[in-house]
Amino acid sequence: MIRLNAMRLLLGVICALMLAACASMGRPEGGPRDELPPVFVSSNPAPGSLNVNRNRITLTFDENVQLTEASSKVVISPVQKQMPSISAGGRHINVELRDTMLPNTTYTIDFADAIKDLNEGNVLDGLAIDFSTGDSIDTLCISGMVLEARNLEPAQGMLVGIYSNLSDTAITSLQLERIAKTNQLGQFTVRNLKPGQYQIFALNDVNRDYRWDRTEDVAFYDVAVSPATETIEVTDTFAASDGSDSLAVRSMVRYLPDDILLTWFNEGYASQYLRDNSRKDRRIIHLEFGAKSDTLPDIRLINGPRPDMPVDDWARLEHSATLDTLSYWITDTALVSQDTLLLQARYLRTDTLQQLSWATDTLRLIHREAKSRKKNKEKKKELSDSDSIAAPELTFLTFQAKTGSSQDVHRPLVFEASQPLDTILPEAIAFAVQVNDTVWDTLAVPPIMRDPGGAIRRYTMEYDWTPGAKYRLTIDSAAIVGVYHEWNKPFKHEFSVKPLEDYSSVRFDISGLPDSLPAMAELLASGDKPVAVVPVEGGSAWFRYIQPGTYYARLYVDRNGNGEWDTGSISERLQPEEVYYYPKKLNLRKNWDVDQAWDINELPIDRQKPDDIKKNKPKTRDRQGMAPEEYEEEEYDDWNENPFDPNSRRNDSSRRNSTGVSSGGFRTNATRY
Repeated sequence: MIRLNAMRLLLGVICALMLAACASMGRPEGGPRDELPPVFVSSNPAPGSLNVNRNRITLTFDENVQLTEASSKVVISPVQKQMPSISAGGRHINVELRDTMLPNTTYTIDFADAIKDLNEGNVLDGLAIDFSTGDSIDTLCISGMVLEARNLEPAQGMLVGIYSNLSDTAITSLQLERIAKTNQLGQFTVRNLKPGQYQIFALNDVNRDYRWDRTEDVAFYDVAVSPATETIEVTDTFAASDGSDSLAVRSMVRYLPDDILLTWFNEGYASQYLRDNSRKDRRIIHLEFGAKSDTLPDIRLINGPRPDMPVDDWARLEHSATLDTLSYWITDTALVSQDTLLLQARYLRTDTLQQLSWATDTLRLIHREAKSRKKNKEKKKELSDSDSIAAPELTFLTFQAKTGSSQDVHRPLVFEASQPLDTILPEAIAFAVQVNDTVWDTLAVPPIMRDPGGAIRRYTMEYDWTPGAKYRLTIDSAAIVGVYHEWNKPFKHEFSVKPLEDYSSVRFDISGLPDSLPAMAELLASGDKPVAVVPVEGGSAWFRYIQPGTYYARLYVDRNGNGEWDTGSISERLQPEEVYYYPKKLNLRKNWDVDQAWDINELPIDRQKPDDIKKNKPKTRDRQGMAPEEYEEEEYDDWNENPFDPNSRRNDSSRRNSTGVSSGGFRTNATRY
């Protein structure tokens, strides 16, 4: 019995030791965090292989990897008609091409930033594999950057491609021949090109047909380019064991051009059609079109007292600036009372050939009152119980000041009416300025004018305000009469004008802009939206009466002098108007007048926009032991490494396939200066 207990004890000790051994296995606690991307080890076929006849490519790495958004990030040249199969498993990535392999063709598989290690998510950016189905491999490259034309935001994940066909219609009729995608900084490299001349385009290929449709974002380079190489010398620094440095000079090949700048735009094309027609208010006919227009429709009445009567005879038009939204206020009371209106609408519509042509529709507009049965019964009961008929309830129009009790010194008073107006009686309006706490001085009433645009219910009153003064505007009852013979209730609006000390101003002395070209300067809020726009006159842009705060600035070349930024055109080979950013933040305080020099060419275009308002920044990853601002700065440095530096942490399959973007800025389009 004692011997049996001893054996049980021994067995328990052995089990405990085994459990302890098992518990000690695995990854030890602590140690440095893995911050390096996976390393490419090999591929089958190997990079640069010739006479390849297999459609399955396998890549091997030094650790387990994963793919993110492979279908959208990984691009293959030449363009594949059938979607390839791309998958990751363990340390391998497998690519299966489903198109028939073309003879004597160089293939490129560009993974962009789709590859990460499995555990830490460290991104391997810029890996590309190439091989040829013939006896030679094409090695030339074109590199550059794509920015959004209006705001210089880096274009992330945008398709960039080339045509050896130099026809103007290639972009609309042919698929791109070789392609790449921009990385998180908007940089691209179209790889493995033959010698020759090429057109370069970038596009947001929504339908993945590898050609441009008129609704898609697009960029183009003005001139054909010929890729080439040159030999350059680079200097490496080596650290000796004693701490001293030594330099070594070596030769390497540079692939040109590597400084192409593309600025994408959208032509704003949309098919024209009648999107919506309604009559939710019995007084208003609402029409909405699919695109902006410069031509009003011809609307005529079919039913009613006078058939074929044009709309101008029985309604007033309120419209948007682009004429795509129209509201007709019916002024004929007989038509207002009709529940159903039949209209003939003749308007421009996009036909099957994508051209505008006149079309005619019959519109049936029905207005249904939203009344509940219960309320109707209660109202009928009240009328039957009453000995007399109640007087009809009066309705009034409203005429409200859109500006509050604090008035900007440089802006007019703004009013909005609830319906189009027929009459404003100046003699029933009083205007005064406060002299002291109890005394008001009467002033001549400035004219209240209707907005000159399509907002027919919007009115303004211009006046040379005295800074810091208090004013009062009084409008008597029935001073304002609308088209439905309704009038206003008595109205009083008291307000104070802001003193000049509440404002700031900033003036830019602008250089680098030829005198012959007009330009507009924009003061921007932190959301990259304009808060003020002024013309550049005599080399200066002066923003007055600015509220204190943080601002930024942008300038665009107003080539046609219309005071608006204009997009580009593919058919007319017209680039969008050039945009420049002031590279610093402006902190404006009360009662400050700031003068600032601004050389629009001091920095390359891609480095002008301040990071504070840049939306498309490289994605960052969390790192243990770092504050967010520290690892964001480090991550940004990773993306900006020089691809020609042999000590760079980039891990391309071959140095000649690196993203060759010049660090000194970009070659601009031929229309830039």
